[in-house]
This record gives sequence, structure tokens and C-alpha cells, in this order.
Amino acid sequence: MARIYFNCPLVKIANSERMMLRWILLVLMFALVLLAVLTLTNVIHISSTKTLDSINELHYGIVIDCGSSGSRIFVYYWPTHSGNPKDLLNVQQLLDSSGNAVVKKISPGLSSYEKTPDAASDHIKELLLYAQNYIPKEKIPQTSLYVMATAGMRMLAPSAQQAILQDLREDIGQTFQFIAPENHFEIISGKQEGVYAWIAINYALDRFSHSQREEDQLKTLESLPSSPGDHQHKTTVGIIDMGGASIQIAFEITDQAIVKDIPASLLSEFNLGCQDSDEDHKYNVYVTTFLGYGANAARKTYETMLLQKHSSDSSSTKPEPIQDVCLPTGMLYDVQSESGHSHKFLGQGDYEACQSALEPLMNLTAPCSQSPCSLNGIYQPKIDLSGEFYGFSEFWYSTEDVFNIGGPYDYQRFHDKAKEFCKTHWITIQDRFKKHLYPKADDARIELQCFKSAWMTQIFHKGFSFPTSYSQFTSAQLVNGKDVGWTLGALIYKTRFLPLRDIERLEEIHLNQMTSSWQKVSRAIDASYLLSGCFLIVLAAIFVYMKRLKCCPRTELPRVASRSYFMTEPDQMEQGLTKSHSYSL
Repeated sequence: MARIYFNCPLVKIANSERMMLRWILLVLMFALVLLAVLTLTNVIHISSTKTLDSINELHYGIVIDCGSSGSRIFVYYWPTHSGNPKDLLNVQQLLDSSGNAVVKKISPGLSSYEKTPDAASDHIKELLLYAQNYIPKEKIPQTSLYVMATAGMRMLAPSAQQAILQDLREDIGQTFQFIAPENHFEIISGKQEGVYAWIAINYALDRFSHSQREEDQLKTLESLPSSPGDHQHKTTVGIIDMGGASIQIAFEITDQAIVKDIPASLLSEFNLGCQDSDEDHKYNVYVTTFLGYGANAARKTYETMLLQKHSSDSSSTKPEPIQDVCLPTGMLYDVQSESGHSHKFLGQGDYEACQSALEPLMNLTAPCSQSPCSLNGIYQPKIDLSGEFYGFSEFWYSTEDVFNIGGPYDYQRFHDKAKEFCKTHWITIQDRFKKHLYPKADDARIELQCFKSAWMTQIFHKGFSFPTSYSQFTSAQLVNGKDVGWTLGALIYKTRFLPLRDIERLEEIHLNQMTSSWQKVSRAIDASYLLSGCFLIVLAAIFVYMKRLKCCPRTELPRVASRSYFMTEPDQMEQGLTKSHSYSL
């Protein structure tokens, strides 16, 4: 029997196609996995983007300080609250494209509209038109506006106060879209002003946060019956703010024994947390205000005192001018009396004599019902001289505008500067001013710098009893790049409950995000099922096709003799067939 072999090209074809099908299968599997990953990633990205947009959303607030000499507008912004109940809102002052604070001041003060209250709103509209240019249009209806008047308005009769406020409430509400209900227009008390200033400086110095560093000094607060357990927070600083009409002093009291002795009118207990039960943000602050003791009001009182003294003097028949030790040497100053008469004051330039002349204005001999007392017989707890104090407004202007020594206060250095300025002849001072040697000062500043310097030091050292050796006092206008006026503190206090709203809002966002994410994932899974079905169909088709290829298996094919085999001679070849030399019958 002859053994016959022949080549099967179908075997080679089947092998190559099988290899190709394996590669196709791998590519399909990889594509399926990649599609699933991209689908899930897109779901997470969309959800994350929505959450980040909500968290990074900015909110805006406006505060207008209606002072005795003018009104000033401040614009603030803050992102959505962090969600941590221990954190306060991150309030920042809005800056323009040049990096300058969005602030504008106009004169005169709101109190000057006492006889024409209908014109008061036009005064404020100018400021609001300026501010709304810096706030996104879609945010204006969500922006809270607070109009707060201070000492100048407090001096008016109640009827005049209400007439001015009513004009503002009606006209501003009709003209602008800001959130401005009636209680956003108010005349704040001196106590409020002092508390707001205290909040502002401590906020700027990061004394309200509970993130601790090695250099932070902590105070332990005695536990209260309503909140067992001691609490700790960072050491706060005190403030003294001297405006044109009034002075405020405020500092924290942590000793509960002293707190109990302070009259309610001089103590402010408040909570900056988003809930009243938050003991970590509760503070007891001694705060008082002295209306009529501001720099401009004190000057008026001093002039009245000189006029009265001049008229009662037996030698008052001498022609004016009236001698004034609190004006630069040789300066002639026009003074209008309450009766409407004009008088001339002649500067004598004696700084130390000026200090002595101003002492009676502080009324330090007034009866003190509860010791110790400061100005006008008002109780003041003993000040911890190891603590820090900051001085604002007139304390900054008197040290910086002419003397250029704002910041850490040194009594002797300031005394020497003031004494030298006062005794300098007025002609020389005017010449220096014209040469722009006092670039931060205006006419009114250089005219009354001698008086205001003496008044500031007398209030600080004689009135509030700070020793001349005290070295923890700093005059300031900006702290850590922030304007730390009381308006910042007012906004922080007014918005203290907003974090609770943001916390609830974030929780709702996270809940909606999870629900939305699961819905998207479900849809993605449904899509994956569809893709998987398609993949299985393709896989089944490949499997069937491979089964059909088994017609040419890898094992040897049966030997079949063809007709041409019998037509060839031994040792001859036929295409695809070989006659073997060995065969059997």
C-alpha cells in the first residue's frame, strides 16, 4: 500500500485568520474597558465640576460708613463657606484691576442734610453707582447693602434722624436692586461701633481662627454654668478708635469675676459662630464710647473754652487775635462762634502748654461711682499692659500724615516730632506743604496737626491711663493688606449666620451629587451592558467562524490518491503529490 502526502493551503489560511481573530478580540476587549473607564470618568468630572462651581461661587456685600465729615463706601466679597462650623466666612475687601481697594468717599456728612432730608438719598446714590460697576450684574440682586451712620447722625434730633433714614429707605429701594430691607439702614450706637472695630482688627490678625501655630498665644476661658468645660482661643488685641466726633475703646475680658462687675452698658457679650450654642466663638468685650471726644468735636469744645475765657477776661477789651498755644507759631486761624461771630486765633506753637490746656476737656475730675475710671467718670477695668492695642482713624492720621511714623508707637519719638512741628513758623510749614513735603496731608491736617497731636496723646496717656513706657500700641489703617475699619467688623457680625446656610447648602449639593452620580453611573452601566451584548454577539460570530475553519485541522489530512498518481512513472513528481519509493502490495 503506497503512502501518499499532499500539502493543504487551507491550514495556513486558518492559522493566520485565527491569529487575526485573537488580535481583534483583544482590541475589542480593550476598547470596551476604555469606553467604560471614560464613561465613569466623565460622570465624576461633571459632578465634581458642578460641586466646585458651587463651592467657588463668590458672594458680595456693601457697607456705607456715614460719618460726621463724609460718607465712605466699602465693597467686600467672600467665597462659599468651607463647611467647617469652626470657620468664619473668608471676607475680603474687593480690589479693582489695579489692585486698589474699591472705596470711595464723598463729603459732606449725612448729618448735614438735617434741614433737607429729601436730598440725602442723592448723596448716597453717587456711592452706589460707583460700587455696582465692580459687582457682576447677576450678583447685584444677591448683594446685601448696609447703610450705617455714626456719631454725626447721633447728634441730631430724633425727628431729623428718622426723616433722613426714611428718605434713604424709600429712594434706595426703588432705584437699586440690592438686598436692603428697612433694618439695613440704621444709626449705630458708639458701643456697636467699638465692637465692630474690635472684630475687624482681630479678624484681620487671624485671632478668631482655631488653627494653632507655635507662636500663637492662647487664653483659657473659665467655664460658664451654661457650658461646662473650659475653652481656649487665641489672645485678642484691644482697640482705640478716634473719629471726628467720638472715641471708642474695646478690649476682651476673660476673667469671669471682672465680667460680673462690669455694668451691662459697658459690656458686650456676643457670638461670632453660626449658632448661638458655639462656645468657641463667644466673647466678652468691655466697650465704651465718648461722644463729643473725637478730634474735631474736641477742637470745637476747645475753641468755645478759649472764647469764653477771652470774653470773661478783664483785659478782653484788647483787640483780637486770641492767643492759641495749640496752633503753629504765627498762624492766623478764623473761628466761627455759635452766635455767628467770626474771631481770629493766633498760634503760639507751644506743644507742652497745649497738652496742659487740653486736660480739663477730658473731665478727669468727674465723680467715679465705680473705680477705676477713665474719661468723664466712666468705669474702665484695669488694662493688661502685656496685651496689644491698636489705634485707628485719628491715631493713624496724627502719626502718619505729617510725621510719617505710623505703626509701632513710641511716646518720646512722637513727642519730639509734635513739639518741633508746633514751634515751626506757619510760613515755613506752608512752604513745605507747597513743596509736597507732606504728601499725605491736606490743608485741614496741617492746620490742626499740632492740636490733634496733643489731644491724641492726652486721651491715650491721661484719659485711658496707658503709661508713656507702654510699647504694645500700634497705629494702623491696613493690617495684612486689609482695611480694618469698623465696616469690616460690621459685615462679619451681620453675616455670622450665613455659614449655617452654606453648610446646609453644601450638604444638599453633596446629596444631590451622589444621587446624580448614581443616576449617571446607572446610565453608564446600562450603556456598558449594551456594549457588552454587542461584544458577545461579535464574539459568538467569531466562535462560529472558527468552528467552520476546523475543516482543515492542524493534524494530518487523509491521503487520497488522485488519477494522475497512476499516470506517473516511479520517482516522478506531481504538484502536491509524491510517489514514495517504498510501498507494499
